[in-house]
Amino acid sequence: MTWTAPPRSPAATAIHDAAEADRRARPERYRLDPELVAERAARGGENDPATFAPGWREGLERYLASARDDGRLNALGLRMVADAATGRLVAGARTAAALAARPDLAQEPVAPPIVIIGGWRTGTTFLFRLLGTDPRLHAPLPAELSAPWRFPELDRVGRERFIDKASGAHEYLHTLNPTMAAVHLSGPRLPEECVLALGTDLRNWGFTSTVRLDSYADWLAGQSLAGGYQRYRTVLQLLAADDPRRFVLKAPAHTAELEHLAAAFPGAVVVHLHRDIVETVASGASLFAVFRSTYSDEVDGPDVGRYQARTTELWFRRAAAFRATPAAAALTFVDVDYRRLVAEPATILRGIYAAAGMEAPADVAAFVAAYDRANPRDAHGTHRYRPADFGLDPDELRERFDGLD
Repeated sequence: MTWTAPPRSPAATAIHDAAEADRRARPERYRLDPELVAERAARGGENDPATFAPGWREGLERYLASARDDGRLNALGLRMVADAATGRLVAGARTAAALAARPDLAQEPVAPPIVIIGGWRTGTTFLFRLLGTDPRLHAPLPAELSAPWRFPELDRVGRERFIDKASGAHEYLHTLNPTMAAVHLSGPRLPEECVLALGTDLRNWGFTSTVRLDSYADWLAGQSLAGGYQRYRTVLQLLAADDPRRFVLKAPAHTAELEHLAAAFPGAVVVHLHRDIVETVASGASLFAVFRSTYSDEVDGPDVGRYQARTTELWFRRAAAFRATPAAAALTFVDVDYRRLVAEPATILRGIYAAAGMEAPADVAAFVAAYDRANPRDAHGTHRYRPADFGLDPDELRERFDGLD
């Protein structure tokens, strides 16, 4: 047995068919050409390429070449990659312009955030969104991460309207692939991962979750993301204007980049989640396969499984190596076992708040219960997967990762 892509609905099929017809009629619109993407991001001089993030050209060329050669993309996939690259370049230019117009924001203090890391599917989203319901904490929303430069110029009402305008993109994505709601529900009011704001230089582990990018991932593993993390700090400075809440952040990709996280956010409280490695890799492979099936008609389960195991091992080895260095003292680590998070969430929360130097909610059990009522488990379907669907042998995985996590 191997993994099979979820069937497309009639609505999704119609969208894909229309895109393929458009590609046949206007193939030039689907070329992953760095010059065309850069020109589009410049928008006739509206964004100065000189203000794109340093190193953007090499990142753009590597990303587009891998998407073209490795991605096995359908028409929607080609369009999505071009849009993603354009969006990241624009974000870099607009963020730089916002800081140039408001240099005072570059001095905006950012309190050491609470940062949730760990392998894919280890409970990071649950814990992140749960903590995000605390009114003292700021769990960034998709619109904030993708267009942070807009928020300092908007009043409270304007910010709320801008956030709600993003709902169409999430509805469109769930129309294209309804299974995504079961594996990772998104929406304009649901906090999202930091990778949405990272990668203005086109160096971003998040890209590899939605598209097969093997050569890009190999290249990225040898790149420094130090600049990207410093730029992410400026993103949070923009979002912190007139907002005193402390940030709570989340991305499994931070697991591979703790050195840069520590340099950008010294004093951060890093909550590191751990789960049985077979569940972590197999569930992550299922997540990636579903994501990729939106943009490719040729998603191979064992291929995704191999990538997932290889990347997870790289991330875990990097995290273990960093935590063994003196530089790790810049961060406060809270290690959390997934089983304990599920069984004793209130106890886990008390430990996190204590590490962050904050008072826990007066009634932590009620705090958790309120979140569970508002976000019932499996409300959008059940995420089912089997290691064998992705060519994964549980015994081999446990031996391979022994002592790593």
